[in-house]
Amino acid sequence: IPANITLLPLPAKCPELNPVENVWQFMRDNWLSNRIFKSYDDILDHCCFAWNRLTDQPWRIMSIGLRQLAHG
Repeated sequence: IPANITLLPLPAKCPELNPVENVWQFMRDNWLSNRIFKSYDDILDHCCFAWNRLTDQPWRIMSIGLRQLAHG
């Protein structure tokens, strides 16, 4: 490790440092939770539906990815 680099140990799961975790949480909260899936294909269909719905809303993706920690 070069002398001018300091390693910082990060928690294993830290949504504040990995914005994509917030995207998945949003999808679970809004389109994928409280469901009973009949099969793997049913899970896949629901996930594709949720993903396509989210990609139709780029402003939502931007707002989920923004964190006060990074922009404060």
